[in-house]
Amino acid sequence: MTSITDAKILILSTNGFEQSELEKPLDDLKAKGATVHVATPDGEDITGWDGGDWGNKVSADLKLSTAKVEDYDAIVLPGGQINPDVLRANDEAVALIRSFAEHGRTIAAICHAPWLLIEAGIINGRKATSYGSIKTDMQNAGAHWEDSEVVVDNGIITSRSPEDLNAFVGKIVEEIEEGEHQRKAA
Repeated sequence: MTSITDAKILILSTNGFEQSELEKPLDDLKAKGATVHVATPDGEDITGWDGGDWGNKVSADLKLSTAKVEDYDAIVLPGGQINPDVLRANDEAVALIRSFAEHGRTIAAICHAPWLLIEAGIINGRKATSYGSIKTDMQNAGAHWEDSEVVVDNGIITSRSPEDLNAFVGKIVEEIEEGEHQRKAA
């Protein structure tokens, strides 16, 4: 078991993330005492998407290729349409997410970010939720989709949209404090 004050959390993102879906977990988890790092494909700062236009910049702490699952208790995957669509075509990003699953680490994906769980092959047979427009994608990948603010299945947390962020962040804390999860191979 890991206290949130001792936890290390990785946020994986690229340009076009839904602004609130990266900033709120980043700010709230840091406020609770966790160490939170942002990894980007090239290690460069990224820009969010906010209300139909480009939003704020977020500083990157490391390059995706240097992120190691052993260094973190959890990975957070913000949504928006652009961010997860770009990342699911990045083999290195998908492999890192799959590695978090194989090591029993907490994985949290919101909005369109469950596309990454589909690509990593880790959603089949699990309860999950997502933004409504990708419900069919989730079901076709074998997820047992629910219309709920937050769904947890053995350390994999999913939420629908920015309106669910309080529940999403709360579950991240809860799952980290539960510790590693034994999962069937994908």
